[in-house]
Amino acid sequence: MELDVEIDHDGAARALAYPALVGSPQVGDAVLLNTTALAMGLGTGGYAMVVALPDRFPPDPSGPGHLVKARYTPLQATVLGADEQDSPHHELLREADSVDGMPVIVADLHSALPAIVAGLHRDRPGTRVVYVMPDGGALPSWFSRAAAALREAGALAAVVTTGQAFGGDLEAVTLHTGLLAARLVLEAEVAVVAQGPGNLGTGTRWGFSGVSAGEAVNAAGVLGGRPIASLRVSEADARERHQGVSHHSLTAYGRVALTRAQVVVPELPGEFGARVAADAAPLGERHELVSVPVDGLEEALRASPVRMSTMGRGLDEDLAGFLTAAAAGRHAAALLG
Repeated sequence: MELDVEIDHDGAARALAYPALVGSPQVGDAVLLNTTALAMGLGTGGYAMVVALPDRFPPDPSGPGHLVKARYTPLQATVLGADEQDSPHHELLREADSVDGMPVIVADLHSALPAIVAGLHRDRPGTRVVYVMPDGGALPSWFSRAAAALREAGALAAVVTTGQAFGGDLEAVTLHTGLLAARLVLEAEVAVVAQGPGNLGTGTRWGFSGVSAGEAVNAAGVLGGRPIASLRVSEADARERHQGVSHHSLTAYGRVALTRAQVVVPELPGEFGARVAADAAPLGERHELVSVPVDGLEEALRASPVRMSTMGRGLDEDLAGFLTAAAAGRHAAALLG
């Protein structure tokens, strides 16, 4: 629930409440807020978060499940994991060891998700796509407007939340069981793995949450999937380390990913396209570089039910980045035929 709140001595602010954790606020309620995001001036996560309704307790948890996520925090939640013993899917997943060649598209930023899906459906409408969300960014999948809008439009079949992330259609203990659940339980034809909104970076070689993209390539490979690496590309980011192919992609795929993947290199026009190809070239020592045309993808991006946005930049401000993600979706469609 998105709320308008009045904070003593600080005026009005936006706030978010997750009813499954804290109950449903009503007009006039007092709310206990965490205002860290407001104090830090965050963009993606710029909400006060409702911690509790002091005058009214939330309903007691009900239903099966013993997976505790956001563990040992005041808002830890108990959920039913697809892979746990009480799950109806436990027997299916207990000895499962393969996703049977399923394409697994891996990306650094959450903003790549709608672009990947747009590119995939542009060339192969109706493909059953499942978003597998690790815990590098936001933990509740409910925070993702993109995932919700894609679900509502029928472009995304389901969401699986893994690790400490929660709130998906299915919960899983690890990325590995999340991918297996996507394939075997949800019958995904393609899985997309990208952290939730609000990635963390420190301007250092290793200190960014997108390192998990390399680990996702490894998970997809060890489970018999076909890992597809979507590059993080920007023509408009003011930070040199993210211009062309971001150092996040070069580190995650070039150093962390030990399993061979197909790295999609978009055929972008002009000098910038040549720069992206040159930046990606060293990844060919470890992976297969796949050149993918981008004709028709801009139209698909503009027709998406989700408005493209990354780091505050829209489609017109950073078209190359979204075309790159869409090209990864196009390549997955080609693999499926």
